[in-house]
Amino acid sequence: MTVINRKFFFDYVRSHAFDGALAASQVAGLGAILDVWEAASAAGQATGGAGAGDDRWLAYMLATAYHETDRKMQPIHEYGSTGYFDKRYGPPPVGQKPALARSLGNTQQGDGSRYAGRGFVQLTGRRNYHDWGQRLNIDLEGHPDMAMQAPVATRILFEGSVHGTFTGRKLADYFSPTKEDWVNARRIINGTDKANLIAGYGKLFYAAISHKA
Repeated sequence: MTVINRKFFFDYVRSHAFDGALAASQVAGLGAILDVWEAASAAGQATGGAGAGDDRWLAYMLATAYHETDRKMQPIHEYGSTGYFDKRYGPPPVGQKPALARSLGNTQQGDGSRYAGRGFVQLTGRRNYHDWGQRLNIDLEGHPDMAMQAPVATRILFEGSVHGTFTGRKLADYFSPTKEDWVNARRIINGTDKANLIAGYGKLFYAAISHKA
């Protein structure tokens, strides 16, 4: 069973990742992610089985949330205006990237902004909201702001990373008894965008959780 030394963890990340200060909301968000990990570990799984006890999985998910939420460690809405999202993600004639809109399942006017990125991993697109609503048995497509709720956002972060539902790549592809690839693990979420930067965050969080209680 993985038990995180919370005092060491928070002291370390406060100093090394948050410029010496943590807001209550950041502490709560970090703590919620640790709680889910410890509960899964106690049950002998990491919401997916094989990764139970491999703290690199937790470290990389923390790094992902740290990057995708702009260090807020709370589920956030992607930055931008309604017009920006409809142009970027929506279908024509407003949308300017029809192939991207199709890949996201955005078929109706307004879908670009309606299904803009939310959560710990910036879930985007009608198709993904529909898929995750089915996985979680909630009407996420009808109520996309539910992805901003911490329990929902945390499950999406964990289950998507463990099972590889975002891109087809999963944590076990990069962290196993015989493999450790912090850089290419970014492919779990978003190709190689900012891969080296997030690899550094992952190693930082790994150092913070390696000092056991």
